[in-house]
Amino acid sequence: MAALGGRGRAAVLLRRGLVPGAGPGLVPGAGPRRHRHKEKWAATAPRVPPTRLALHHFDSSYSLHLGALWPSVRAALLCEQKYGALLNSFAAADHVPRELQLLNAADFISEAPQKAQHWQQDAAVGEARGCQEGSGEGRTVVQEGMMTQAEMSPPLCTSISSKIKCYTFPRGDITRFRPARPDALGLLDYYLLDAASLLPVLALNVQPGDFVLDLCAAPGGKTLALLQTGCCGHLAANDVSISRTKRLYRILHSYVPKEVRDIVSVTSYDGRVWDQMGGGTFHKVLVDVPCTTDRHSATEEDNNIFHKRRTKERHMLPMLQLQLLMAGILAARPGGAVVYSTCSLSPLQNQCVVQRALDIAAAQFSIRIQAEDLRHFRVLFQDTFCFSPDCGLGELVLPQLTANFGPTYFCKLRLL
Repeated sequence: MAALGGRGRAAVLLRRGLVPGAGPGLVPGAGPRRHRHKEKWAATAPRVPPTRLALHHFDSSYSLHLGALWPSVRAALLCEQKYGALLNSFAAADHVPRELQLLNAADFISEAPQKAQHWQQDAAVGEARGCQEGSGEGRTVVQEGMMTQAEMSPPLCTSISSKIKCYTFPRGDITRFRPARPDALGLLDYYLLDAASLLPVLALNVQPGDFVLDLCAAPGGKTLALLQTGCCGHLAANDVSISRTKRLYRILHSYVPKEVRDIVSVTSYDGRVWDQMGGGTFHKVLVDVPCTTDRHSATEEDNNIFHKRRTKERHMLPMLQLQLLMAGILAARPGGAVVYSTCSLSPLQNQCVVQRALDIAAAQFSIRIQAEDLRHFRVLFQDTFCFSPDCGLGELVLPQLTANFGPTYFCKLRLL
């Protein structure tokens, strides 16, 4: 230090915060270097991952909405999702059902009516015994959510498409499906998807010759399922995102022969103004809206709507969903049906959007709409999915560790 000149020595002392007589905080940069930082570093250091923001939001809102069910639903959201294998009826793959059955997978759609008939018989026996034994404690308690035979019969006869076949593994079985394989013509033998996402398609109940609109079609799983019914006279598959529409094209070319693709028109319009292009023309409309995509938001950083840059977009989701549902309602003809669906647990994105659409349709457009009772889905598919015990309007599939599908909300509206 003695070798330094007066100015050099002063500079060293300033850097070390050792200027005689200077109190703490009076000398810029005073203090050990390890405690100093640049402001711009400090401003960007605390980065909270969007998955953590999503879980914090879910914990504060869904714990109130689901109550005691939320811890088990939360655990399932954070675990590996189960899939179903939607069989491609257009592929030459007759060996696939046998192959899947050997793995202990079963077609949950075709099995459901047979199981429901047995449950109906058991329920009828239970009711008869209860009547004989009298009311009160002696009455036999039937299975929760069970419907009477009179309530179940019409839906059983009309609402389930026997042509859609989807294989799933039993509850608690987390076996993975092999990747899809092409047949001799290059068509893939099945499509892997969340099996609960087929419930809105089944609820739509497409009949032969129906003109169908899939308003938010990409990436294409539900569009493919609609084609598997073999009933679409014409299918309009629309998605506002051009990049997602390209994925839809790839799905169609990988699974559907050209002669069937000819009945499909793929567009990239803003679905909110669809009624201006084709109002009142469709027998069936599927409105599978963009949502918070709860499972993805809780586990994936990429394209997460809980990223801070997307806060405004997330807050505007219910308005976007309402606009899309209203466009779907206006695109349907009188007597037609609209199914609204999300992959979110949020009542604000589910029941509230549907109720608001019903109010607007009646007040502003004089359209009378009836929300259909979908309780029979709970009975038909209770072996495969876990349903919310009290959804109120529509039905909600809850993720559970033993049946880790969903979340999927769906509600069917009938235009009168």
